[in-house]
Amino acid sequence: MNYHQITSEERYMISAYRVQGFSQAEIARQLGRHRSTISREIRRNQRADGKYEVSRAISRASRLRRESRRHWRFSDGHLQIIFRLLRLKWSPEQIAGWLKANNIFSISHATIYRYIWYDAFFGGHLYTYLRQSSKRRRKKYRSHDSRGVMPGKKHISERPPGAENRSRVGHWEIDTVMGARDDNHCIVTLVERKTKYTLIGKLKARTTDELNQRVIKLIEQQHRPVRTITADNGTEFHQYKAIEKETDSKFYFATPHHSWERGLNENTNGLIRQYLPKGASMAELTQHACNAIAKALNRRPRKTLGYKTPEQCYVLP
Repeated sequence: MNYHQITSEERYMISAYRVQGFSQAEIARQLGRHRSTISREIRRNQRADGKYEVSRAISRASRLRRESRRHWRFSDGHLQIIFRLLRLKWSPEQIAGWLKANNIFSISHATIYRYIWYDAFFGGHLYTYLRQSSKRRRKKYRSHDSRGVMPGKKHISERPPGAENRSRVGHWEIDTVMGARDDNHCIVTLVERKTKYTLIGKLKARTTDELNQRVIKLIEQQHRPVRTITADNGTEFHQYKAIEKETDSKFYFATPHHSWERGLNENTNGLIRQYLPKGASMAELTQHACNAIAKALNRRPRKTLGYKTPEQCYVLP
């Protein structure tokens, strides 16, 4: 459970309940607080005669905030910049790196994290913009898996050098991300290996026909050739030859259960979960919304790109 500092409104309510003769346990129930929180608040802010003093409590809380802020070595103007970037779902490391790379001001990502949790302690919501880690699937051993059975498929080890060492733009990874369990709506994601440029397509169902149609459209919209696409062994990719025929791209497949062979795609899907939480329905999700999410990701600076954005590295010559 996250702890939130008692608000001024709650302090006035504590005072009113005390006047009415409520016990500390009853006050805690009324405010939805733990009884020890109420006990501590009253003990800290009562006069010698035992009366709880609201003005004293509010004054003390304000003083603690001011004293905590004295140690922050950046101005309110700097904070506003950080707030705006956090609301764009940039990570503290991305923010710190981008600010330094563009000579705006210098701040460490650790300091940004400290301020976020300071803000959370006093009831703020900056922490809600941070990426939340999700549980990864684990391999189920001793069970038969036919997902890798596709005649004529090319293994990831056969990819050209430009795909393996990321020396050339045009080599992509592909995956699908599911929504709620009770519907078939999902998305397909493509990530360019060198620039991290991301494409997201809405699928009404996780079928080969639906996936092929969307992927072909996404590829046709690119101003640069899509040379290779690396996929896992999901059944939705079994008709990959249709995509190869329509786009001149070549498919390669990772070793079953070796998700680290497509680590970039796995990481990107984690970023997308900030916008499309695990278990949430995608039935109302539109392609326009998918494009907006992709644009937000493509305009985030990346440490591996020297804090340039994927858009800068992919779109610009």
